[in-house]
Amino acid sequence: MNRKLIRFDWAMKKLLRHKANFGILEGFLAELLRFDVKIESILESEGNKQDEYDKYNRVDILVKSPSNELLLVEVQNDSEIDYFQRMLFGVSKLVTEYIKEGEPYGTIKKIYSINIVYFGLGQGKDYVYEYKGEFIGLHENDILLPTTLQKQDFKVEKVSDIFPKYYILKVNNFNNVAKDTLDEWVYFLKNSEVKDNFKAKGLDKAKEKLRYENLTYEEKKMYDRFQENRRIENSVRYTAKQEKAVEMAKKAIEKGFDNETIADLTDLTIEQVEQLRSTQA
Repeated sequence: MNRKLIRFDWAMKKLLRHKANFGILEGFLAELLRFDVKIESILESEGNKQDEYDKYNRVDILVKSPSNELLLVEVQNDSEIDYFQRMLFGVSKLVTEYIKEGEPYGTIKKIYSINIVYFGLGQGKDYVYEYKGEFIGLHENDILLPTTLQKQDFKVEKVSDIFPKYYILKVNNFNNVAKDTLDEWVYFLKNSEVKDNFKAKGLDKAKEKLRYENLTYEEKKMYDRFQENRRIENSVRYTAKQEKAVEMAKKAIEKGFDNETIADLTDLTIEQVEQLRSTQA
């Protein structure tokens, strides 16, 4: 039987920071990055702050690998028009925070920015995006490669291996059909459920450790409050969206738009538009 599990973002706040649960996050990262990931430690990040524990819209977790690579995993629920810029800022901040004064720049390690978003970020139909930056010659159209010495010193094959790597998972675009093991993880992120036939790395541990009934009494109270806060915030956002749509519809009626056009522009039903039209007559 497929049980509903606790949400991944809340688990990031409370459970995945414990060493006994590292295997869950390691599994997710391995499926996304396509190589095995070992977590050496969880570092401090903005989402770690205790006074932010009940905040619903965003949570992040910062992971360090044994080779000192930094992996920043962030879950964002609310729409932000400047989210791309915030991704850039977050990585830039890590670069400066985790290099000690006086150290050579060559000590900067690879940073992976993994962004799980539950809103329409940018334009695109896919649900997993990977940023592959290369330096391309404007005249020769060639790819800039590291020297032999740079390859040896920094253990890289391409210049892009030195620079941050970005991933975006647009969870709401997923159609709930899991065709591979990464899809199985996206299915879990969207539905908080692991099907019995799923085989993705880490999901077996998630299925075992992220069950609501396995939480302590205090954890259950915190999770219930978290879920209630989510419901309240969703209700507030929905109400604000409806009020904005009604105002837009009223102005469109005044300008002579037909019901079908107004419904398309505002996401209101034709019946709702007709009702507004009758009240304004």
